[in-house]
Amino acid sequence: MNDFTVGSVPNVFYIPDFISESEHDQLLNNINGAPISKWKSLKNRRLQNWGGVVHEKGLIAQDLPPWLTRITERINEKSGLFPSSINHVLINEYLPNQGIMVCSELPHQDGPAYYPVVAILSLGSPVVMDFTPHPNLSSSTHGNGVDDKISDPGPAVMNSGEQLDSCHPFSIVLMPRSLLIFKDLVYSDYLHGIKDSEVQRCNKAVNVTKAQNHGVVQHLSGSAKALDSDDTVIYRANTRVSLTCRVVTKVCKNIFKF
Repeated sequence: MNDFTVGSVPNVFYIPDFISESEHDQLLNNINGAPISKWKSLKNRRLQNWGGVVHEKGLIAQDLPPWLTRITERINEKSGLFPSSINHVLINEYLPNQGIMVCSELPHQDGPAYYPVVAILSLGSPVVMDFTPHPNLSSSTHGNGVDDKISDPGPAVMNSGEQLDSCHPFSIVLMPRSLLIFKDLVYSDYLHGIKDSEVQRCNKAVNVTKAQNHGVVQHLSGSAKALDSDDTVIYRANTRVSLTCRVVTKVCKNIFKF
């Protein structure tokens, strides 16, 4: 995995072209072919939950379908970063003007339910994901009163009261068919988000050179007045779908007794 390290913050890995174009299209077909009841509509996106319900006592488990098992097994095998088989997948769908604004969503801890590593497989439109150290990390202590909910594991996370002045924000361009994996510090002490914009600045993305080689990054045209003329940007012309893959460490097979 050292060949795929990006940026200066430890344990951030970006693998372009992790799946083939045909696998990409088949995954989208399987996702779009799921029953309408599998979709849950949120304020700024909709999602599918696979693997079961994350409960305060652990995962009320359901088997992943074969098409998800195949891809999660490959992620587990190729990365070697998960302690066991991936057993929980959230599939998020974003329209071109939808994102994850960390300032508008209450940051929360995923708590002990999840092993501190996450893999995100991107489909559809490219996007820029921004990582920001949690504001409370500038204090020597924090964490009192934090919402420790795990029933709706969202994209923004925070962690301990450790002071980490050396942490700094960074961005990553997520190309379709790419796999992003991050763990430890970035998982626990950073918020991550996607701007609600069809045009996203990516000048300082840690992998912007690789994205430029794929022809996705463009120099700004005069139509995007909110940005500077020397910016490089990506245009989100299509829907983006992401698969967030994690391990719930405790599985409750018989949580309900009759």
